[in-house]
Amino acid sequence: MAMNGMRPVVEMQFDAFAYPAFEQIASHVAKMHNRTRGKLGMQMVIRIPYGGGVGGVEHHCDSSESYYAHTPGLKVFTPASVSDAYLMLREAIDSPDPVVFFEPKRLYWSTAQIDLDELREQYANGTAQKREGHAVVAREGTDATLISYGPSVPVCLSAAEEAAQDGMSVEVIDLGTIVPYDDETVATSVRKTGRAVVVAEAQGFASVASEIVARTQQRCFHSLAAPVLRVTGFDIPYPSPAFEHHHIPSVERILDTLDELQWED
Repeated sequence: MAMNGMRPVVEMQFDAFAYPAFEQIASHVAKMHNRTRGKLGMQMVIRIPYGGGVGGVEHHCDSSESYYAHTPGLKVFTPASVSDAYLMLREAIDSPDPVVFFEPKRLYWSTAQIDLDELREQYANGTAQKREGHAVVAREGTDATLISYGPSVPVCLSAAEEAAQDGMSVEVIDLGTIVPYDDETVATSVRKTGRAVVVAEAQGFASVASEIVARTQQRCFHSLAAPVLRVTGFDIPYPSPAFEHHHIPSVERILDTLDELQWED
């Protein structure tokens, strides 16, 4: 369909259910435009509900964004709010490139109220903020920066609120899109605060969080008062629902990590 000029939007239903299609996505969807020297576009969106926090079992709560972010030719979007989910999906559909659109499952149960007519109008008249390659400062602060995306952003905002009660001013960066990645917004924040923690549900080894840490350390080295730390899922298969609250980043784990940032300096 995409090769013939249509813009299909495919829903994989669950993150781990997308693995059988990964070969087609990585070998053909991501490469077709380059392989045909621009003659064939792949204007398609692959929606993948992902992440935990909903009491799901194995194959229902994976965070597989690293596989797709590592594949050249794909864009990777992940909203952190209901309004962002609508606006970013519209933006993904309009993209000239294939987009893997990761939808936090926890947003499906959100009770946030939005004015859909207003969002439609904002997108139609161009006043809605473009998120592709543009991270946003979800909360301003001066002492440390929390860098996150998707389902971990609301958790970071809650952690920042609790930290404020102890006199710590924490800035929260919502990436919005993992690919393309907004180095400038992240680096500007970290150079200001001098301390940073990356928060993501996926396991930490060889992850998107790992790449964010590396890029931040490289670009902000002379401004850092402490190493960039991470709060991620553990390097294990996703646990049973009874234990998932230990696995995914929590406010408590984020606050504990913020306490490790060499505040004696």
